[in-house]
Amino acid sequence: MCSWSLALGNMSTEVIKPCLSETQASELVGRVFGLHVDRIHPLPSYDDQNFHVVVSGGGEYVLKIMNSMDSRDPEMLDVQTHAMMFLREKGLPTPTVLPTLQGETMSLQAIDCGSDCKQYIVRLLTYIPGTPLAKIPTSSQSLFEVGRMAATIDKVLQEMEHHHLQRLNRENFIWSLSNVHLLERYLTAMDGDPSQQVVRNIIELYKSQVQPRLGYFRKCINHGDFNDHNILIEPEKPAEGINSNGFGEWQQQEQQQKRYRICGVLDFGDMYYGYYVFEVATTLMYMMIESKQPLEVGGPVLAGYESVIPLTAEERDVLYLLVLCRFCQSLVMARHTVLLHPENEEYLMITARTGKGHLLRLWKMGKEAVEQLWFTSASSYHKATDRQ
Repeated sequence: MCSWSLALGNMSTEVIKPCLSETQASELVGRVFGLHVDRIHPLPSYDDQNFHVVVSGGGEYVLKIMNSMDSRDPEMLDVQTHAMMFLREKGLPTPTVLPTLQGETMSLQAIDCGSDCKQYIVRLLTYIPGTPLAKIPTSSQSLFEVGRMAATIDKVLQEMEHHHLQRLNRENFIWSLSNVHLLERYLTAMDGDPSQQVVRNIIELYKSQVQPRLGYFRKCINHGDFNDHNILIEPEKPAEGINSNGFGEWQQQEQQQKRYRICGVLDFGDMYYGYYVFEVATTLMYMMIESKQPLEVGGPVLAGYESVIPLTAEERDVLYLLVLCRFCQSLVMARHTVLLHPENEEYLMITARTGKGHLLRLWKMGKEAVEQLWFTSASSYHKATDRQ
């Protein structure tokens, strides 16, 4: 599927995703990075184009050709690249960057993709082997690790310095949970959908209950896209002596299941200055999407995050609403994109349809019931792990 410009207030249908052939990509690796390609094949991507590259001598890399829109903002890409490398230096499993022949972390290249010639920024990242979290059954153990990793990244990024760090103040970034009110511009895309009024109600609650309280929340740099396709895992040896007292049936069943560790964190393209509680809400929403028991997700994700950064009472009080808001962002923007490109509706709505069901269920249950489930489960998880 092609990607398109979706800037706020802009109904442009500019094709922004590059479409290089494998031959073009191989030539690029040789000319820009000085490496000889033995094998190359495309990797899944949305806005950008990615290739898995094996070079002479056995080194493995990911060639990333940025979309034409993001390629116009090299300062932002420089911050994102620096963040990956900074986290790697601190011992976290992120890719690092191979410099160009000129010693740069990225290079702007004019590339002919068939219809016209555009400029794209290219980078060569180290390849991290592993299995995307999306390809294994969800467990509370893996969800706890996801929450803990999200918090660890937030904590470490607080130490990062960069001369373009202010570029992460993305005022009109539609995926920032500081900008939920901007969804109102796109609500007509949901005309005729009975859930439209629920979305309107949630946006109004956000404006009255979250926006006025942002000053009470602790700021941080958010990864912003901590989903199960951006997290790589690998099996680890089962831990001994796990006590399941206080766990629900779902958690108890996991003692016979394989345990995993996170071995890779990918895609820093949605980074922005936000708040710790935003990261928890976004991560929780994404983990719910693919889970067969989505309501059970909140406890272990929250427990994992709070094992590194405990949330304040103010932050916990808005978590339920922020999760609803993140579901609304996904649903509304998917509907908006379908209006532009109805031929891609089936693909565009895959995640949104699942998310819509979760959104309506959470809304129907209400804040008190959902918080009781999430917070009690998180507390039980903490107690159980403390007894190990």
